[in-house]
Amino acid sequence: MKSPSDLPPLALIAGPTASGKSALALALAERIGGTVINADASQVYRDLRVVTARPSVEEEARAPHRLFGHVDAAVAHNVALWAGEAKAAIAEVHAMGGTPILVGGTGLYVRTLLEGIAPVPNIDPAIRAEVRALSVADAYAALSREDAPAAGRLRPSDTTRVARALEVVRSTGRPLADWQREKNGGIGNIVHLSPLLLLPDSDWLATRIDARFVAMLESGAVEEVDALIARDLDPALPAMRAIGVPEIAAWRAGALSRDEMVDRAQAASRQYAKRQRTWFRHQPPAEWKRERQFYDSHCINIATSFLIDGLTR
Repeated sequence: MKSPSDLPPLALIAGPTASGKSALALALAERIGGTVINADASQVYRDLRVVTARPSVEEEARAPHRLFGHVDAAVAHNVALWAGEAKAAIAEVHAMGGTPILVGGTGLYVRTLLEGIAPVPNIDPAIRAEVRALSVADAYAALSREDAPAAGRLRPSDTTRVARALEVVRSTGRPLADWQREKNGGIGNIVHLSPLLLLPDSDWLATRIDARFVAMLESGAVEEVDALIARDLDPALPAMRAIGVPEIAAWRAGALSRDEMVDRAQAASRQYAKRQRTWFRHQPPAEWKRERQFYDSHCINIATSFLIDGLTR
């Protein structure tokens, strides 16, 4: 698809899990001859098609798909690796005269691709171990002393971000915010972006999430997790922590009943969706369209037309 802009086009469809992103991306790809590019941290793993709700083999056959299921579960993939892969994939699609369609629910991945990565040096392992050994209360108190502005921006209970800010200031002597102002490698200023955020009603989304997990169990999710268990992989690996994997593994080990497993996995997915909805409501630019009514084929047609209009504007 040609854009009147001097910049090459990039469609972006983002939002919480189970919001209908994949269906919309596929509809758009079929309509414009586009290529769907994954921006979901869990869907990169080839071992987890069902558990992560990756597009099916039949859906992938209907349009080109990139960066889905290309990483083995034994690999600790991360945002930096993905951003490099995504930039290369987008450039290849552009070189062929096509339109890449970025789709996913991992906000950090989208932000990093568009804005770039802060050039924070490697953290001293001893400092990292020291920080991670602190209780969250002690870590927050230390951050309040050593980087008060960062502490003011973070919730005291946000274990991961508090620890990250503290280890950066201790290891580099500079606050994390300083490094973030030096981000580089983003593509946001070299593409013509047409973004759409799907933020459906929370009750509708919760019902859909619960039903989807039950369907996953009937469609091969248990067999996927059994195969991972048989490989005896490190439980700390990202693939082993994907929602549904620990819960199913605990059930297979006899630590949970089937009903408990289902309840825990559904609750974890709903909680994750809530965090995603909050992130996508507040973090992306205010001018990005937030779509709250997205329930049927009519809505897909409207959303597809909106994205196409943005690409050709």
